[in-house]
Amino acid sequence: MRQEIVGITATLPVEVVFAAGLVPMDLNNIFISDENPRSFVQDAEKAGLPENVCAWIKGIYSAVHKHKIKKVIGVTGGDCTNTRALLELFQSERIETFEFSYPYPRDVRRLKAEIERFCRILGTSLGEAEKWKKILDPIRTKVHELDRLTWKEDKVTGWENHYYSVSTSDFFGNPRRFEKEIDEVVSQVKLREALGESLRIAFLGVPPILTNLHDFLEERGARVVLNEFARQFSMPAPSRTIVQQYNLYTYPYDTASRMRDCAAEVARRRVDGVIHYVQSFCYRQIVDRLIRGSFSIPVLTLYADKPGEVDGQTATRLEAFIEILRSRREG
Repeated sequence: MRQEIVGITATLPVEVVFAAGLVPMDLNNIFISDENPRSFVQDAEKAGLPENVCAWIKGIYSAVHKHKIKKVIGVTGGDCTNTRALLELFQSERIETFEFSYPYPRDVRRLKAEIERFCRILGTSLGEAEKWKKILDPIRTKVHELDRLTWKEDKVTGWENHYYSVSTSDFFGNPRRFEKEIDEVVSQVKLREALGESLRIAFLGVPPILTNLHDFLEERGARVVLNEFARQFSMPAPSRTIVQQYNLYTYPYDTASRMRDCAAEVARRRVDGVIHYVQSFCYRQIVDRLIRGSFSIPVLTLYADKPGEVDGQTATRLEAFIEILRSRREG
């Protein structure tokens, strides 16, 4: 019997979804990995979503309809402020919806109660979800090894690091297949020569909607050695329980705790400069000032709206930033 697919709008306790016998599918990954992600945005606007709404929300909306998904779990606290309205839209279209919400401010007791509630509405238990944590943690460890090979041994590209880290939000809906692929990738990477000397970039903020950003930087002698949110999706902090794991996960909580984690990684990975990516029409633009004030090395704030390759204006800004970093290192 084929398991039912459920779309997810952001990283959430995926162990609960697997324990409930469902197949999680990260709608963001479906959208941005499509051959023509811009068409997702256009289709959503034709369906009535306004132009001045984040393109990720429009991409999620179209992904649900293009893949005929009948169940959607929306993260309504700790992610996008538009998700609740999006769920109401799906409900009006007879798509079954569920909610998960990270508590703000961070509160371990409230988080435990929310995960237990999430288990109940999906028809499983925290105990069953903990069994899935034991299955997924060794796979996550292999992704962490790929991350180490990125910054410590310089054998992994920024895009490879991003792709496999961000994919731990749903493990391709098939942890066994994901594990087989990551095993093959790590084995191949270990046989590579180091990629060579380059400027070292930390990429902070939500995953970029620019499809060739990592490659663009590498072609100009700068490599991303820290993908902040993608790394957080892989749950890098050691944890004994699901509740502890998602309490240590920095993405849904305050900027100060995010920046403490990032500052430690920037120092450990010998980063030359920081790029803070901000999606157009996203409330996270407000915290850019806090992020810029958290580092003594240069920070570039990068904005983008719709999916596509790096445009001319963005290319000019990136190239100027790279030159600043190169001059600073040589000086």
